[in-house]
Amino acid sequence: MSIENGTVSRETSDPVATPQPVSRETLPWDAMPAPDQTRVMVVVNQKGGVGKTTTAVNLAAALAMGGLQVLVIDMDPQGNASTALGVDHRPGVRGTYEVVIEGDQMAWHVVQSPEAPTMRVLPATVDLAAAEIELVAVPGREHRLLDALAVYLKEKPHDYVIIDCPPSLGLLTLNALVAAREILIPIQCEYYALEGVSQLTRTIDLVKGNLNDDLCVSTVILTMHDSRTRLSTQVGDEVRHYFPNETLKTVIPRSVRLSEAPSYGQTGITYSPGSSGSLAYAEAAREIANRGRTVGGAA
Repeated sequence: MSIENGTVSRETSDPVATPQPVSRETLPWDAMPAPDQTRVMVVVNQKGGVGKTTTAVNLAAALAMGGLQVLVIDMDPQGNASTALGVDHRPGVRGTYEVVIEGDQMAWHVVQSPEAPTMRVLPATVDLAAAEIELVAVPGREHRLLDALAVYLKEKPHDYVIIDCPPSLGLLTLNALVAAREILIPIQCEYYALEGVSQLTRTIDLVKGNLNDDLCVSTVILTMHDSRTRLSTQVGDEVRHYFPNETLKTVIPRSVRLSEAPSYGQTGITYSPGSSGSLAYAEAAREIANRGRTVGGAA
C-alpha cells in the first residue's frame, strides 16, 4: 500500500478489523492549513451509489483530525452521515428538520462528534423526509439553511462546513446549494460515471443565476477506483477532461474498511486509519486544504 502521484494503491487484502480508538497522534498526517475564512462545501451528486456520504464524512474527519474546526450538516433524511459520525439520530432527536422547517437556532441542536474533538454535527432524522413537501409553503424556503448557518457561524466560527445532501435535486439540496460557496462532486469510476452530472450542472447554473451568484464547482473527487481495470483509468481521464482544474490528483480506491466503518458508528479515518481508503481520504483532505481557496458560504 502506497501513495504515488496522488494515487493510493488498492489493498491486496482487507481482513476484518476490530475498531480501535484513534487519536490525532496515531494518524499518518500533520496539521492542515486553515483557510482565511469559513469554507462552506456541499457534497452533491444526484446519482446514488457514488460514495457521496462516505466522501463527506471521511473528508470531514480527516480535516478535523488535521486540527481544523469542522461542522457537518446532514441534509439527507436517511441520516447516514449522522450514523458514521457516531451521533444519535433516532426519531425525536432534534436537528436539521427543526432548523430548516421550524426555524430553530442551529446552535441548539449541533452536537459533538466522538470522531474528533474539533468536529460537530447537525444530525438528520426521518422527520426530514417530510421537509421537501413542507418547505413548499415556507416563506423564503430556499434560504432557510443559509440564514440559520449565517447566525451560527457568527457565534461559533469554523474552518469548514461540510453539507451532505440526499441523492436528489429537491428543496433540501437547493437549500444546501444556496448556503454554500463551493460544490464538491464525488464521481464513481464506473460506467455512466458522468450520468446526472450534466443535469447537476444545469441546476447549478440556475442557482447561480437566481439565488447564489458565488456558487462554484471547486472540487471533483474520483471514488471507487480500481487500478487493475482499464475502465477506472478511462473514466478518470474523461472526468479530468471535463473538470481539468477541479479534479483532485488523489483518487479513492474501493475499500472494504470504508464500507464497514459506519456499522460501528465511525468513519474509515478512525475505524481503520491505515487502510488504503482512509489514507486516500486523508491525502484528499490535505489536497483540498492546500488549495487554499478562501471562499466562504455564510461567513
